[in-house]
Amino acid sequence: MKQPYLVARLGGPDPLDYISMYANPGDENRGIPPHWHYISYGLSDLHGDGRVHDHNFRCNTNEGPSGFGFELTFRLKRESGETNPPTWPATLMQALARYVFQTENVLFSGDHVPWHMPLDGSESRIQHMLMAEDAQLLPITTPFGIVNFVQIIGVCEEELRAAQHWNGPGVIELIRSQSCAGGPWLITDMRRGETIFEVEPHLQDQVEQGIETEGSNLSGVNSRCSWDEPGENGEDYYNDDMKDNRPVDERRNSNEIDRPRISDFESEQIKATLQKGLQFPRRDSREFEYDNTRRKQSFDSIGSSEGPTELLRTRALDFVHLKFNLEAGSLLPLALKGRLRHGRHFTFMSALNDTAVTLVSTSVNGSIADENHPFAAHGPWLQVLLTDDFIEEMIVDTEELAHPDEIMCPKTYSWPERRLMITILPDEV
Repeated sequence: MKQPYLVARLGGPDPLDYISMYANPGDENRGIPPHWHYISYGLSDLHGDGRVHDHNFRCNTNEGPSGFGFELTFRLKRESGETNPPTWPATLMQALARYVFQTENVLFSGDHVPWHMPLDGSESRIQHMLMAEDAQLLPITTPFGIVNFVQIIGVCEEELRAAQHWNGPGVIELIRSQSCAGGPWLITDMRRGETIFEVEPHLQDQVEQGIETEGSNLSGVNSRCSWDEPGENGEDYYNDDMKDNRPVDERRNSNEIDRPRISDFESEQIKATLQKGLQFPRRDSREFEYDNTRRKQSFDSIGSSEGPTELLRTRALDFVHLKFNLEAGSLLPLALKGRLRHGRHFTFMSALNDTAVTLVSTSVNGSIADENHPFAAHGPWLQVLLTDDFIEEMIVDTEELAHPDEIMCPKTYSWPERRLMITILPDEV
């Protein structure tokens, strides 16, 4: 079955030319159930003239990418007695394609897409997506370039979070190992009521071990964050009162913490991106997703990890007070253990006012901060350099943040000898 569309280049609303839908019988002996297989046409160059793609993606030979270099696929478990394929996956694929066309971001195997709503509009727990190589369709070389087939996998909230905190490819392999969650062909079952971690609790240990040994691929988040410089010598901040987890004096209100919750912002950002189109500026984003060497601005990312680019004087600070809401603060242990301990950086950015805090280790090259001046501000962007021994100290001191439900806010962590203080504020302020 082939579903044609009125494509945008002909004045219609749809970026894809058409989507083919096939009934796949599966393989009972290999644990592959009968399912519907959806394949898009239109992200690659179907016509050879590059008319639907940006000139940066046009390929004049068959050695480079055809169009955007990929097509989307999706495998949906077939219900008993079902004779016609559901059409909602085609709508989903059109939405993803619209994001690609409008932002020119290419989707790669290992990427994750927060969606924050059931993919089919039901009450299903399958509300997000991971991207993988299609189980059957290998890359092909056409007269107009190379085409890869990127398969959409429907996942639960907990599985998305694991992919964000560790990496997409690792979680995809865990899903592949569980027949109830996708099996070897990564087939989405919208009726699935349990996560892979509820079915096999030991899989969570594998995720934690992966973060510990390999680090995390998540190098930044949109968050509610702010920073300021305490008073002269920090005497009005570094005192005994701050050890009681009392509310922080908010009289210095520069870079005030943003109001919306992180999850609300992400939800609205992604929904607007995929369902209504997005007019974001084109910026490079190198490390926020897996294998994204051609990405400009990605799902669930904050854009460039380089920080704001306005021509402002970089200045060194003597004392720094960081403030995060609880949801952002709960990622601090991950940032320390999964990123800085492995010689990487982590950025908290407030997308509404461009305030950013980047934590870096001494192993990161190109830092504007150094061990003699560990706090460097460039406009609203602050870089904080942490030595290896301080990273280990902070891991121990902030370990409880990994269990945010047990935290009483406001909660303040103070290291007077390091001239650093972090306050965790409630999500609702």
